[in-house]
Amino acid sequence: MSLIKFRRRLPLIDRGIPTWFETGDLFDDELFENGKSIPPMNVKESDSSYDIELAIPGFSKDEIEVSLENDVLHASASKEKESVEEDVEGYTRKEFNYNSFDRRIKVPNTVNQDKEVKATYNNGVLYLQLTKDEVAKDRSKKIEIE
Repeated sequence: MSLIKFRRRLPLIDRGIPTWFETGDLFDDELFENGKSIPPMNVKESDSSYDIELAIPGFSKDEIEVSLENDVLHASASKEKESVEEDVEGYTRKEFNYNSFDRRIKVPNTVNQDKEVKATYNNGVLYLQLTKDEVAKDRSKKIEIE
């Protein structure tokens, strides 16, 4: 038995219309055509810091860039997609993601941006620790009415 790739005749009709009963198609490539992804994230708050975890498997730590500027934490990486011809080694589908990712997170004003952000990468998870200020900076300003 051979597998035949099926494509819907009118892909624009059902794009953007979510359905709870759709189970996904074994050969549907719509999820894998995008060049960038947004990795899932966990955030844990303690008295002294915010601990952030980003799930980004498949990257080396040298490919990942992290910065904190103007109240925005930015994590990104890019990787060249392997050029694989169809039906090489008997594959009918290859879903390993070699795309880039880009995640920007607005941090609260309680984060001390002058202190160093601790970053570690282990088993496909990027761990970031942002230190809190002892006293949150009050950025409000009273405006007088004339």
